[in-house]
Amino acid sequence: MQSDAQENGWLLDGYPRSLSQAKALEDLGIRPDLFVLLDVSEDILVEKVVGRRLDPVTGKIYHLKYSPPENEEIAARLTQRFDDTEEKVNGNAPREDVFAEIDSALSSVLEKKAKLDSSSMAAGMAG
Repeated sequence: MQSDAQENGWLLDGYPRSLSQAKALEDLGIRPDLFVLLDVSEDILVEKVVGRRLDPVTGKIYHLKYSPPENEEIAARLTQRFDDTEEKVNGNAPREDVFAEIDSALSSVLEKKAKLDSSSMAAGMAG
């Protein structure tokens, strides 16, 4: 990890998105201190994802409604990611199952962090 991130902290936006990504962070010794969950309606999430576009030349992300391209030249070359569709956002699993899976994964990560924190404190007190 870079020194400025170690000194000032850092923010991961949209990552980890899966338990395997969370475990990869843990394997690297990276353990976030705080998680922020934004509660947004499904309709808004779908609108944001479906309207997202990528400029393959610059790598810049645009949104057709909220952050449109500056000119027609850019607009003409924008592409949509294969997974930025309503079907991919909605998925096939019932909402309760998806929530339970996410909740279980986060709970597992947080429990491990709590155990590590308490053992670190105990080691610090003993030393």
